[in-house]
Amino acid sequence: MSFYRPGSASALILPAIFFYLVSGVQMLTVTPDPNTTINISSSAQNQGCQVCTGSGSSQLCSTSLLLTRPIPVSVTFTCPKPQGVFSVEILQYIEMKTSSFSGLIIQKDSGSQSLLDFQRRFTWTVNATLTPSFGFDFNATGLRQIHPSVSCPDHHTYTLWSAPNVLVGKFCRFGPISRAQFLNLGIFSLDVPAGQRVQQDNFSLFVGEIISSTKVSLTLPIGNSSSELLSPNYPNSFSSDDVMEWSFMVPAKHTTAVTLHSVTQPKCVRKTAAVEYTFLRRAGLVYRLDEPQPGKIPGSFSMVLRNCEMDETLSSSGLTLNVMVSVSSDQVLCNVDLHEDPKLSLHVINVSPDPRCTIQMNSVSMRNVTVTSKAELLFQGCRPEDVQVTADGVVDCSVSNCSGKEVDLFVPKLPPCLPSPLTSVTWTLIPSPNGAVALFSPAGPLSQALPKQPCNDSLVIKVDEEGGSNVGHFCHQGAIKKVLVHSKVVVTLMSTTPGEELRTNYQPVLQISFEKSLSDTTFLVGTPGWPAGMKSYSTVSWIVSFPSKMDAQLMFPTLDQPECTNGHTSISVQRFNSPEEDYSRTEEEVADNQITVSESFYLNMSNCMVNSKDFRVVTQITLQKSISRYLIIILAVVAALLVIFIILLVVICQIVRKKKKKESNPAVAVYNSGDTNFRQQHNGLSDTCPDSDSHTYASIDDSLVYYHLLEKGKKMGLYKESDTLQTFTRHVDAQKPLGSKDSSSENVSSRFSSVQDRPLPDQPPGHTHALVDNEIYQSGSQRRGVV
Repeated sequence: MSFYRPGSASALILPAIFFYLVSGVQMLTVTPDPNTTINISSSAQNQGCQVCTGSGSSQLCSTSLLLTRPIPVSVTFTCPKPQGVFSVEILQYIEMKTSSFSGLIIQKDSGSQSLLDFQRRFTWTVNATLTPSFGFDFNATGLRQIHPSVSCPDHHTYTLWSAPNVLVGKFCRFGPISRAQFLNLGIFSLDVPAGQRVQQDNFSLFVGEIISSTKVSLTLPIGNSSSELLSPNYPNSFSSDDVMEWSFMVPAKHTTAVTLHSVTQPKCVRKTAAVEYTFLRRAGLVYRLDEPQPGKIPGSFSMVLRNCEMDETLSSSGLTLNVMVSVSSDQVLCNVDLHEDPKLSLHVINVSPDPRCTIQMNSVSMRNVTVTSKAELLFQGCRPEDVQVTADGVVDCSVSNCSGKEVDLFVPKLPPCLPSPLTSVTWTLIPSPNGAVALFSPAGPLSQALPKQPCNDSLVIKVDEEGGSNVGHFCHQGAIKKVLVHSKVVVTLMSTTPGEELRTNYQPVLQISFEKSLSDTTFLVGTPGWPAGMKSYSTVSWIVSFPSKMDAQLMFPTLDQPECTNGHTSISVQRFNSPEEDYSRTEEEVADNQITVSESFYLNMSNCMVNSKDFRVVTQITLQKSISRYLIIILAVVAALLVIFIILLVVICQIVRKKKKKESNPAVAVYNSGDTNFRQQHNGLSDTCPDSDSHTYASIDDSLVYYHLLEKGKKMGLYKESDTLQTFTRHVDAQKPLGSKDSSSENVSSRFSSVQDRPLPDQPPGHTHALVDNEIYQSGSQRRGVV
């Protein structure tokens, strides 16, 4: 931060501050600039932490420190984390002694990383006792008033005070408030939280005309809009018998309506609290706080809030109120020109159910308007909430070779006549078939917005890859230098607060380049203190983020486990947005040789209370292209179908074999040693099929049919190995018995012969043809017979 006065030799620059550590005690060196005071003070919750200067016996310590001389000062703190206890205020005092005075307040961060760790307030106190009045000019960005409990999207909160100690209000950047004028003394301050860089901006100081009270000026935009104002000291009471003025610059052909909300009436001793309006050169029109305020004020006007002399006892609540100022126009003509952003298209959508709100483009009525170059838009009867304004663009390098090409992404400058502000800009970035898209910020590294790490900026950058998979939400002021995505990318620029106007000081917001295909990447990370081990009970986490079309393979080339006296060491892997850990091991468990993770993840390690040895780990992380999940599913389905096909093929083959076997064995001659029949079998076919050949003998394998009989007969002595069967030349009678159990070996042959000489029963002609040859094999010699 600095204050620059034209004609002076130099600007007042933020003091130099440097941090370093000595023996576990944090130290910093501060060099205040001329006319600058640095106040380091502790909070009320301070429990023994002090800030010290000097060393040895000359060291002085206290709960606060005030530095005024422009010389280097070494400062130490008696606690390890003073950023949580102390805050820093940098004050500049400006004296306006002549009516020709002018100056420029330069809102700029020093770039000191050490100072960023503290909550900071930059304060300019202006004394102008020798001038009629003085003021701050905010025309560069404008301000808007907020409730004291509300925070600004970019975490830059401004405060205005007037003498004697009256709070004019708290404000955020970007709004209709263009000026603030004061009598004699005024204070302007900026608060930023720890870790927040100050966004560069300029505010002018000017000598003003004679005024009777603090005055805030607003320049209302063309079209329909609303602005909220609060009474001074809100939510506390406005000062007794005090006056506050607001001046409104209203566009031509517009009217303004004023309404009061949440009014708390004071208990007056003298005079009456009221609101006075002046417009069209008319004398002031006075309205009580409890009556309706003007609804159709034409043109510019001023409004003065006058408080009475209040009864300031505890029973009096005082004066508080909210002022809502709404400007409207029945017809708003707006010319849109996108020639500076030829890749962008503007979308204006009528979202109102009220038919009185209409939009025309080039004299044609339509609900959804798309502007690609130039257009004349006419809005009639539309309020800000009735219209939605967005923009999108495409950068396509899928056809032409864009390797190495850089493109700037801007938030387009749109005319203020649009009824509703621009809420988002979406860019679709298409690389070459084997290319990648790299995103980086010319304003410095990016940070990723996480649940415990929200964006400290007014703008959020949402990055999605092809298929809708979210890469992450990013904002400025971080450590991420580049985001590289190997697919089509959709980048959406939007406000930190959904639905609010998209504004940014970063132009361009992003730069993109089209690069060659992503290659496999391997890198190593080691536990803190490597090669020494981690401290007892310490924890470390790595956030590993990569595109969805890649896998991360983790290996532990070095893994040394300690002996714990209390607790356990832990190595865990957990994917983003996953409630459960994907991998977890302690010192008592054997670590896997390799872990594959298909999504961005956290790698967490924690140590136990170490008794001996060290807990130290080197993790090798390799990013490589993943196999398509769809391909895996297809291969699994094909494999399953193949298994089913093989099973069906085996079953069909078995059925065919059985069927063929039945067809090839129509009849079997069976010898039974008991009083049984020698029967011609028909395989279950009925005898009523005279023309069927199913009873005709095919080959009979004696090893399957007769082997057990031959072995049994051999054991019984019925025949020898040299015995042979007689030849049969005709059908046998299946109903005739072969003989009794007592039959001897001598009449076996005759029994077969007797069967041969018996007359056959009458059979149909189809049964009288000769039998086919059947081969019968014996263990000794081989003979052929016809059965």
